[in-house]
Amino acid sequence: MADIAPVAAVGGDGATVDTTVDATGSSSLAGLLGAALAVTAWGSASVLVKAIDMGGLAVGVYRFLLHFLAIAVWMRFRGTPFSLRALRLSAFGGVALALDVAFFFTAVKETSVINATLIGALQPILVGVVAARFFGEKIRSRDALWSIVALAGVFAVVVTASDSAVSSLKGDLLAVGALVSWSAYFVASKQSKGSLTSTEFTAGAALWTGLLNLPLAIAFGQDLSMPTVRDLALILVITFVAGVFGHSLMNWSLVQIPLWVGSTFTLMIPVAASVIAWAVLGEPLTVAQVLGTAVVLAALAAIVISQSAPARRQRRSAAAVA
Repeated sequence: MADIAPVAAVGGDGATVDTTVDATGSSSLAGLLGAALAVTAWGSASVLVKAIDMGGLAVGVYRFLLHFLAIAVWMRFRGTPFSLRALRLSAFGGVALALDVAFFFTAVKETSVINATLIGALQPILVGVVAARFFGEKIRSRDALWSIVALAGVFAVVVTASDSAVSSLKGDLLAVGALVSWSAYFVASKQSKGSLTSTEFTAGAALWTGLLNLPLAIAFGQDLSMPTVRDLALILVITFVAGVFGHSLMNWSLVQIPLWVGSTFTLMIPVAASVIAWAVLGEPLTVAQVLGTAVVLAALAAIVISQSAPARRQRRSAAAVA
């Protein structure tokens, strides 16, 4: 739930230093834009996965191992090969991401997609508590209000989508497991600052995810044989768009923006998926979904404006002094 050129720009190979996030929760405009692009890329993956004739865990194995390979080759080209140290320090994030993939894909088999998606949409609340407790982030009242508005918009988009699947407590509990795991991945990405570059963390998490999902795919009887040319092409698109590009960009952005802001931006994933499915697959959009999409985008735009205001004031002050 991680592009060739962006890896060089966003990952870098030097130590990452957080100079753009303060305790009041202000963000860099570049970090906000990066988060928005990342979640849009993740939303596109939901549409592409639907077109692949393979089990979800099997897709995850191919996707994340190819994801790791692409970044590892890039790192070797840059003269900073992936190391066992990076693998060790990215273990927490990798295990969290692997569990998220396993829990979510299993949850949608047991309960409705609507239930699984709505439970996952609660992530900003859980991450907001963690960010305040462990990272000292302060959420301004108006930003918290806009986050609630965005959450309501996501509910409107998801609830009004057609879904004939039957819900179950088992599936809902699995979705809760995915929620906790996905939140832990965000926390791990934030904690990696100072010990790993965003490129190293992204590569390590991808390798852990691919390797850990391999035995799970076998246990669930999913076919791991070589995909067809068509399916492999789609997996490669997902790998580079949602994987290398999306995860690398979000991990880089989380160094520059508060953790809760990055988490709130994930509310855009089902919105982006709905719009892309309408444009590419011809899936219908209801009036309620269109209105919900507008609400989410407006609320996130308000958060972007609020978060980038301190940075704009600093630039004006610096220009005046100069």
